[in-house]
Amino acid sequence: MFQGLSEENIEGAIEAMLFVTDEPVGVLTLADQLECDPVLVEAALVEIARKLEADNRGIQLREVAGGWRLFTHPAYHDVIEKYVLSWDTRKLSAAAMETLAIIAYTQPVTRAGVAQVRGVNSDSTVSSLVEKGLVREMGTSDAPGNPTLYGTTRAFLERFGLRSTKDLPDLAEFAPDEETRRLIAERLSATRVAPEVSEEAAALMAEQMLEEDMDAQMQDAIAATLGVVDKIDFDALSFDFDQE
Repeated sequence: MFQGLSEENIEGAIEAMLFVTDEPVGVLTLADQLECDPVLVEAALVEIARKLEADNRGIQLREVAGGWRLFTHPAYHDVIEKYVLSWDTRKLSAAAMETLAIIAYTQPVTRAGVAQVRGVNSDSTVSSLVEKGLVREMGTSDAPGNPTLYGTTRAFLERFGLRSTKDLPDLAEFAPDEETRRLIAERLSATRVAPEVSEEAAALMAEQMLEEDMDAQMQDAIAATLGVVDKIDFDALSFDFDQE
């Protein structure tokens, strides 16, 4: 064990280490730094998380993206948001959040696939999300022209407090009715199995989508879904980003 560190001080040492990091830290990394058994580290992490939750503290310890990280308590989201936005008002635009939600639920997906769901060209928004580190290239499609496929990054998981994309809420929960839920399922399914849709075809589909009232409801449902995830914790606030 690390020189001068007793077993009863492991929790305090872990808290201090997590306090000064801005990304999740794995059990093995913590155990290596503390020179102690990973089993002890795992138990200490669970106990820290339990104590913070039991005492209803302003911070929480949660396991996300393959590691452990401290988060502000979601109960104080509004007051934190008000405080932070008082000195930095930059955050993701509605278009960026909607595009990010579509990529999260349909990845890997091409830019044409995103446009097919949104009903508008989203090239600039996708590029912006890539620059922000929330979206990454995941190879190319076998379709003509080999369009690039996109998916979310580890940074996306960290910011929205998710362990994996499997933790995303069910999109159908945010649809106003059964018909909209069916439409959402059909459109997202079509995007997953046919990412090779050409830019021209996507543009034509976009025009058709704009003429359908149901598509507006679908887009609202997608945006609302990411909005709910965005409310999970303070780190979900993308206030350090430029407006689209």
